[in-house]
Amino acid sequence: MIRFVTGTDTGVGKTLAAAALCRAERKAGRTVLYAKPVQTGLERAQAGDAAFVAAAAKVPVIECVRFPEPLAPAVAAQRAGAIIDVDALLTDLEKAGDGFDRIMVEGAGGLLVPLWDDVTMADMADRLGAGLIVVTRPTLGTLNHTALTLEAAVTRGLPVDGLVISGWPADPGVTEETNLERLSAMAPVLGLLPNYPGLDTADPATAPPELAFLGAD
Repeated sequence: MIRFVTGTDTGVGKTLAAAALCRAERKAGRTVLYAKPVQTGLERAQAGDAAFVAAAAKVPVIECVRFPEPLAPAVAAQRAGAIIDVDALLTDLEKAGDGFDRIMVEGAGGLLVPLWDDVTMADMADRLGAGLIVVTRPTLGTLNHTALTLEAAVTRGLPVDGLVISGWPADPGVTEETNLERLSAMAPVLGLLPNYPGLDTADPATAPPELAFLGAD
């Protein structure tokens, strides 16, 4: 089973959500591989999302290709004078996931971010046969952003496994509570993730020692 973690926007908390989902799968007794097909915005020697997930969830991880500029993969690759071979990328992901119960694939940015040429993250999820996990915020604006992402998924025939709400405050107000009610009507809410002060997914040392959805063990 493959799950594709996307978000309503860049910086919404996909990596943290992917780590929490991987940890939950591992605690349930399933073997899980985390995969980051394309990492942008980091030099070769720097730790990336895969290293953070490895530290936070204690699962095997892979990163396929990397580009230094913090841009959409297609743009970052072009500016680096490189080509993203989508077919080869998909083959590598499928081979790496052989033998695992679950593969958790984290996309870059949102669902319609260009991977290469006119191929989007949505196309990658479709070709992998993956169910979508949409990571969203609890704050003002989330209803529109989430609805647009879900509408794009439905238009493309992509199954949505559920939502993860990242950045849930310790003392939620009327905005967060009413947004949760509306979001729950759009798709199943798989979990709420709190704010983690000092967390930086570019630094595995900041990975929380106890990472779990609110209310989970």
